[in-house]
Amino acid sequence: MAEPGAAMRPELTEARRDLTFDVEAIDESGQRSTVAIAGEHPLTLYVDRRELVTLMTLGQAPEALALGFLRNQRLLEGIDDIAAVHVDWEVDAVAVTTRAGASDFSERTARRTVTTGCGQGSVFGDLMAEIDAIRLPVEPRLTQRGLYALLDAVRRQETIYKQAGAVHGCALARCTDDGMDARADVLYYVEDVGRHNAVDAIAGHMWLDRIDGADKVFYTTGRLTSEMVIKCAQMGVPFLVSRSGLTEMGYRIARQVGLTMIGRAANTRYLLFTGAERFDR
Repeated sequence: MAEPGAAMRPELTEARRDLTFDVEAIDESGQRSTVAIAGEHPLTLYVDRRELVTLMTLGQAPEALALGFLRNQRLLEGIDDIAAVHVDWEVDAVAVTTRAGASDFSERTARRTVTTGCGQGSVFGDLMAEIDAIRLPVEPRLTQRGLYALLDAVRRQETIYKQAGAVHGCALARCTDDGMDARADVLYYVEDVGRHNAVDAIAGHMWLDRIDGADKVFYTTGRLTSEMVIKCAQMGVPFLVSRSGLTEMGYRIARQVGLTMIGRAANTRYLLFTGAERFDR
């Protein structure tokens, strides 16, 4: 039994699915070949036996995905509220059991916003309800060389995208630069069929491992929409980097919460949109 006040980790399954499947295809010259395609599976989330939502997922990190979804939707306060997360692919379901029991999210989930996430992501409640209270730390710094180290580290990842395409990837990294050498340590790299799932899975990993986001950099292959900015801010991460572009609402919210947002980042090219005070060239 855990000591009073001790951190409690929920009981977890490890139910990762096969991430790619081989199918036959015919190319432009009429030649048949076997190619890999990405998996996609429905996963219905239950909290204390109440059905909440069905997520379409690659199945790389289903337990972390469920936890991150609950965290980013502000449906549970902390990881200590959760007793167990059990994934059963025979019925395509994940059951989350809370320590207090009998969670009722009817009021919170009554209002639903369909976002621009791939596969139509959703945000419950008022999209902007808690943004006014978020202010990201101003002390962390990211150097241009640290950014380049991150882009190189992400490029070197062995990814499902390289095998089969059709997925988005997200990473959480710690970038350092001592003036002589810059490096990027990738703490988590998650791929999924929707970028909102990938960011939720990383949020779940951070919750489980009690990782503070204040000195970290979040990378995504997807575009920087309001949803991505809000989730990054909720995770307490002050740097958001993407190889893609951004939306007007994403830009506006990033300025509001004090997020350093970098888009169109590939090789040695990038565009710094917000939070220039944290970035050192």
